Amino acid sequence: MNKILLIVQREYLSRVKKKSFLLTTFLVPLFFIGLYVGTFLLTQKSFEDSKALVYVLDHTDSVQQQLKSNTQITYATSSEELQRQLKDVKEKGDKTSLLVIPKDFFSSKKIEFLSAGKPNIKIQSEIEDELEKILLAHAYKELNIDAEKIKNIDTKVETSAKEITETGDTKESDTRIAMGIAMGLSILIYLSLFLYGAQVMRGIIEEKSSRIVEVIISSVKPFQLMMGKIIGIGLVGITQFILWIVLTFSLFTIATQTLIDKKDLQNQMMGQSNMKTAELSQSSAIAIDIQTALAGVNLPELLTCFFLFFLLGYMLYSALFAAVGSAVDSETEANQFTMPITMPLLLAYMLSFGVLINDPHGSIATWLSFIPLTSPIAMLVRIPFGVPTWQIILSLVLLFGGFLFTTWAAARIYRVGILMYGKKASIKELIKWFNYKD
Repeated sequence: MNKILLIVQREYLSRVKKKSFLLTTFLVPLFFIGLYVGTFLLTQKSFEDSKALVYVLDHTDSVQQQLKSNTQITYATSSEELQRQLKDVKEKGDKTSLLVIPKDFFSSKKIEFLSAGKPNIKIQSEIEDELEKILLAHAYKELNIDAEKIKNIDTKVETSAKEITETGDTKESDTRIAMGIAMGLSILIYLSLFLYGAQVMRGIIEEKSSRIVEVIISSVKPFQLMMGKIIGIGLVGITQFILWIVLTFSLFTIATQTLIDKKDLQNQMMGQSNMKTAELSQSSAIAIDIQTALAGVNLPELLTCFFLFFLLGYMLYSALFAAVGSAVDSETEANQFTMPITMPLLLAYMLSFGVLINDPHGSIATWLSFIPLTSPIAMLVRIPFGVPTWQIILSLVLLFGGFLFTTWAAARIYRVGILMYGKKASIKELIKWFNYKD
């Protein structure tokens, strides 16, 4: 046990002290925050730059009066003849266009939209929406229907989704929140298991190719070396993962607050800082709905299960990656073995966005959550939807059993493969190594 702890300490400290570890730990969150801020600012600038001026040549003498300018479009009356107006639009460029409304617009429902270059689809769509509203109001008027009364008719149905508990009581439940959490956990667990498992394989290949392992193996047993590397590299990955979460969340909060404050300042300068009472009420209602939905999620259970399934899933897949690393001399050769290993994980990941979310209590989802190679993803996707405790316990027991068997099998391959050089391993060769007697 002491030798395993020494190997764990060596693997952990040697990697944490590397400049590459520090750089990736701090640069990755900065990259994502930079991407987030850049997307926000570019989107904002795009909206500002897309402000269009639309001259309206109205032959009906009534439609142009009903067109309402907004943040994206400013309507202006065309007081010039057509040819002269077209020349003016051509000179002013892409952000200026001409809307020609014919005299028979209410019957033909046709218009002409003229611009210097290719017509802006977004602006064209907004103009069409505005004109459709005018046509609808005209149709109501022709039928002697009060349009205001129709607008005031509220047809929105509010559903209070509740879940019946085992005691017969009810509690608030929101499937959308469960789906969001399930998809997030699916992505997180897939990337984590694949990323940190590959680090174990890469570390073993590096030591094997440099022949350092020959010196180490003279002092410790192959199984001790393998377990030490798995635990040590796993701790490095978990440390980096936690730092990524903390740094990303902190920087995200700061960036969001800064961008919101900047937007508020712009609104104040434009005299738009005060929200209407209706908007405030709507925002408060949305916030209350989110809080109510989150209250229906058992976060302690979810976090506990995430930790347990991630830990056992990592140990299981790391043992497989360790066996692959011991059997090859380079990462290029490892590709033929890593694909079959990761296929069950990839299958569960792909199914999580369809089958598992749509039918979390179905037979496919249930069986996938019991199979050790797929349960780390399948069960975590199902838990937000409510899973019986006995199924979670059974899944953990089977996953732990799968980890023990996988580690035992991987160790039998590892003990031979770690000292093999210059020979490409095949499936037949791996079976032979597995059957070697101590």
